[in-house]
Amino acid sequence: MRNTLQERGKAVSGSVVVDILCDSTLTKLKLRAYKKEIAAADSILVLTDGAGVQTVAEVVNKVVHPGCNTLSAGGAHAEWKEAERCLECGDCMLEFTGGICPIARCSKHLLNGPCGGSQGGKCEVDADIPCVWQQIFDRLAKLGQLDKLERLVTPKNWSVSLVSGPPVKRLS
Repeated sequence: MRNTLQERGKAVSGSVVVDILCDSTLTKLKLRAYKKEIAAADSILVLTDGAGVQTVAEVVNKVVHPGCNTLSAGGAHAEWKEAERCLECGDCMLEFTGGICPIARCSKHLLNGPCGGSQGGKCEVDADIPCVWQQIFDRLAKLGQLDKLERLVTPKNWSVSLVSGPPVKRLS
């Protein structure tokens, strides 16, 4: 990938392999040794599933580009404290949402911003969790990329995914 990027006129300030990229503690520790290279970079390309991309986005204050469109992690979904971070949908949106997945992390799986019910940065469906769209807005604002929210996302094409869509919560 380094050679391909350089052949296309991109400057590559460094590269690193992190064994378990969805582990934020390990990722922080590993990336600490590359502080100078990260500071020199305009953005970071992450070649892993969406959970790893989100970990890097959480750890660094840079634009993070997903380099993969994950369809399957071999049967195990990446999990972080109490919630899945990547549904392996094969149609990654992390490029446009500041490295935070609304498919996996929004209770309503909304693609174009928050519902009308979220208040005070909390989810309308589950007030114990933060509204992911508030998190996306805050991250894009921090990166100076709020213009990415002007892009309207068409409904998801779940036919490219190994799953039929996000899990549906049944009300009893």
